[in-house]
Amino acid sequence: MTPSDSQPYLLYYSPGAASMAVHWMLLEMDVAFEARLIDIDAGAQHDPEYLRLNPSGRVPTLIVDGTPRHESTALMMLLAERHPELALAPEAGSPERAAWFEMMVYLANTVLPAMRDWFYADVDGDPIGAEWVRALARRRLEAAWDLLDARLAHAGSDYLIGGKLSTVDLLAVVTMRWSRNMPRPVMRDWPHLADYVRRLRARPSFIELNAREGLTEWRNADD
Repeated sequence: MTPSDSQPYLLYYSPGAASMAVHWMLLEMDVAFEARLIDIDAGAQHDPEYLRLNPSGRVPTLIVDGTPRHESTALMMLLAERHPELALAPEAGSPERAAWFEMMVYLANTVLPAMRDWFYADVDGDPIGAEWVRALARRRLEAAWDLLDARLAHAGSDYLIGGKLSTVDLLAVVTMRWSRNMPRPVMRDWPHLADYVRRLRARPSFIELNAREGLTEWRNADD
């Protein structure tokens, strides 16, 4: 289960899951890669063969130089480091680099866990307390949207870091996609984020991503 010489990366993904951000980044980078579907609805993430690659039984897994690597945020930072010529992370030593680190960790430590709690409160924990876990997750997510919306308004930029596209934008937009069926979806209640998302959803790489993953919701044509 290693990539070929012509396909240096091998991504295990499930449509619309956390792997979506890594899949999008690979398309945006226009590098050779192979993508293999792990149908989490069918329980494929628990297959022993897959568990040998990712013992947590989650996606994504990215095979890099023959070694399975995990965690979407870490994978995106690794890819940005391996391909500095594509400038999906600010240059080392720049003020924007520090802001990039901060925002990637914020998304990983605050937004992604809150999303996990919202969707899996009654699976990961005691179902008796699931309602309270979801209520807290919702507050944390809406606070995150407030912060990001204000950041865009203050910066007057099309992007969250340094005025140009970075891994932060790709990861942030994927998390915002998951809000589409929540009580307060990003596209309805945060105007600066809504404009920001529409710009990023217009990118050819995002359109291709949806086609490859067979996703038909949350496109600009739907607004």
